[in-house]
Formats: sequence, C-alpha cells, structure tokens
Amino acid sequence: MTHPLISQTHIDTYQRDGVVLIKGLFADHVDTLRAGIDANMAAPGPYAAENLHDHEKGRFFDDYCNWSRIPEFETVIRDSDAAAVAADLMQSQTVQLFHDHVLVKEPGTSKPTPWHTDGPYYFVEGAQNVSFWSPLDAVTNASLRCVAGSHKWSKPVLPTRWLSETSFYPDDDTYMPVPDPDAEGMTVVEFAMEPGDAVAFNYHILHGARGNETTSRRRAFSLRLLGDDARYTERPGPTSPPFPGHDMVQGQLLREDWFPMLWPR
Repeated sequence: MTHPLISQTHIDTYQRDGVVLIKGLFADHVDTLRAGIDANMAAPGPYAAENLHDHEKGRFFDDYCNWSRIPEFETVIRDSDAAAVAADLMQSQTVQLFHDHVLVKEPGTSKPTPWHTDGPYYFVEGAQNVSFWSPLDAVTNASLRCVAGSHKWSKPVLPTRWLSETSFYPDDDTYMPVPDPDAEGMTVVEFAMEPGDAVAFNYHILHGARGNETTSRRRAFSLRLLGDDARYTERPGPTSPPFPGHDMVQGQLLREDWFPMLWPR
C-alpha cells in the first residue's frame, strides 16, 4: 500500500524521471514553516548566505542545517507525511534525515538559481534519496525547474559556488561542465504550485529556478532525505554542508545521532 498522497504512478515517474510533483505534502504545515523561516532569517545560522552582488536588486537568502535549533522545522520534519512519502518514492525500508534548506527570494529579485545538481556537493552516495522543495507562497515563474532523467547521466555535474561562480572541486574528468538546458533543448519540467505542494527530486537531478520578479515573496523549504543504500563517501574537497568533525569513513552508514532515522517501514 502506498501513502494516500501518492499513487503507483508517482513512484514510477520518480524512478524514471527523478522528479515528480506531490500535491499538498506540507499543506497542513505551511504556517509552521513560515514561522520557522521567519525565525531563521531573524537569526541566521553559520551557513547562511546572501546570494546577490551589490549591483543586483532584491534579496536571495539561503541557509541550511537548522532543524535542531528551530523547533518549527523539527516539528514538521517529524510530524508531516514527508518521511512516509519518501519511503514509497525511494522504495526504501528506512528514511534518514540529511538536512533542511531554506531559500527565500524577495520580490523584485531577478537573479535565477543557477543550474546545478545537489549530489556532488554532498558527502553521501546512494541511489535511494529524495529532496522535497516546497514553496510557502504560490509560485508560477519562480518555481523549481528540473531536467527529467538527468539523475541517470553517466557523469555528475561539476558543483560551483553560486555567488563567485567558481568550481567547488578540481575540474577534472570526473565531472561534466554545467549545461544550459534551455539552449540545449533538454526536457525541463516545472509546475505551478500552491503553498505546501512539493517537488520531489533525486539528488542528481539538474535543477534551477528563475528569479522572482513578482510583487510577492517566494519562500521555499527543502528537506533532504536518505534511504537504505546511503553511505558516507569522500569528496575531493570540503563538502556543502560541511558537517565538520563527523568522524565518518568511506562506506559507513551515516551516524544516527547527527542524522536521525525518521522512518522504519
């Protein structure tokens, strides 16, 4: 039996395309998440970033790994249906928390979120993974954009820094350059979304977002989850998030005191 919010079609689409829309996943938690984002922006964590140059208009704020200090985030992570839905999408017996991520584009922010894949930034490998990206404001043009099937490409995409646009790791044959999906005619999927809807996407899906040139805010909460086959892996440089002092070694299960288990089926 699948979770009532999804069907076998959702699972098949996720396994094939690496991205699918889940209507209403966080619909009962929108106000709680908005309060959590307010708290996060009022007291940013150590990884908070402002992603605009001085000459660029608007504000593009992001921050991550705050669930343990912002009660609203932990409440939603533990009490929502996200873990149960993730288990079905990943076809996993377990669901483990990796981290939370907040991304806010204020009205009049023209800067897009650059095309990227999340997986190469992380110190974790495994095919069973899912990110949920949920807007807390209705979105159309500022929605997430994903390249269907890109999680199955033969090479990972080189991770870059959003503000400086420099490479995160040494640029060698391990990674492919960041493509331009619009110029190259790739299949880009995006959805008009209501607050609390969620795009589920694989860590290796190429994705980005347009700027927010509307008169409304675009607040988004993302949740990164792991399945049965997730293992720690070394990268050729510091990862993002860095999680300093974790003491894990190649091939190890992620430590549950830092990355709690949310769902045993």
